[in-house]
Amino acid sequence: MKKSDFTYFLPEELIAQYPLKARDASRLLYLEKDTGALQDRQFTDLIDLLNTNDVLVFNDTKVMPARLFGHKVSGGKVEILIERIIDHHHAIAHIKANKTPKENTRVQLSPAYSCTVLGRAGDLFQLVFHGEETVWQILTAIGHTPLPHYINRADEETDLDRYQTVFAKQMGAVAAPTAGLHFSESMMAKLQAHGIATAFVTLHVGGGTFQPVRVEDIAEHTMHNEYYCVPDATVAAVKQAQAKKGRVVAIGTTAVRALESAAAGGELQACFGDTRLFITPGYPFQCVDAVFTNFHLPESTLLMLVSAFAGHTQTLSAYRHAVEQRYRFFSYGDAMFIA
Repeated sequence: MKKSDFTYFLPEELIAQYPLKARDASRLLYLEKDTGALQDRQFTDLIDLLNTNDVLVFNDTKVMPARLFGHKVSGGKVEILIERIIDHHHAIAHIKANKTPKENTRVQLSPAYSCTVLGRAGDLFQLVFHGEETVWQILTAIGHTPLPHYINRADEETDLDRYQTVFAKQMGAVAAPTAGLHFSESMMAKLQAHGIATAFVTLHVGGGTFQPVRVEDIAEHTMHNEYYCVPDATVAAVKQAQAKKGRVVAIGTTAVRALESAAAGGELQACFGDTRLFITPGYPFQCVDAVFTNFHLPESTLLMLVSAFAGHTQTLSAYRHAVEQRYRFFSYGDAMFIA
């Protein structure tokens, strides 16, 4: 298929710039996969759309304060987005500057902190941070919440909490697994009270999730690399749900990719490593039976994944409906449930 097959019209005012006051106050568009029928619901209705034998699989990654601002010692502003921490003093990052920094370029991040560009790492850059403090400590001290580019404002103190899920545990992401942002402590308690099982995977969402697909033939697109882990406990919870004829409900596209990466051999296995899994229409799903997800950017790999699961025509029809009904889009927006 072509990149242009995944475009749709989205008025700019529907791109949510702030979260709603309450996490669980969002709207929910329910798409019945078999019929294509749509229902306009509230997120809290999700309980009514689940079965007691289902298992909900969440991504427990935690967003790093990964954005740093500084300037070259020679002059010129620099913006750094840490993609992955290698060790106490080394990291790989995206860099935004007027001129691409050369090898050995020193960047002053604050009066106390600085780093040096060691060289390229593909599209990214290798950095070494100076001083006794670790990369983690520097990010904690001066790092900013890495809000995505379509949120047209600087990060604020409230984003420290709201751009993080209530079950975030494993530090390492540079973007939130946004489907999980809807789940409040109250909603998690309701799931438990209804006897609906929950399990967790980890997939550290990378900055590549926002990189545009630059080729028209999507088969030529190279997917970005992301670390994931599916533990034994999650495999056991999935197999227990399947034995009871329950559904495996992936909370977010990142949970989908983690589960499907771990089930690439035909059966879900506990594992960890890096994945470049690119799910497009025609992909044979091995594990996931239902998907809860936010609305995604036109022509994005995430929209392609949703189209693979729900069907291309049905997905774009649902998106047109969401636009007509004035749903809120993207990270701080409303959600879909596809089952």
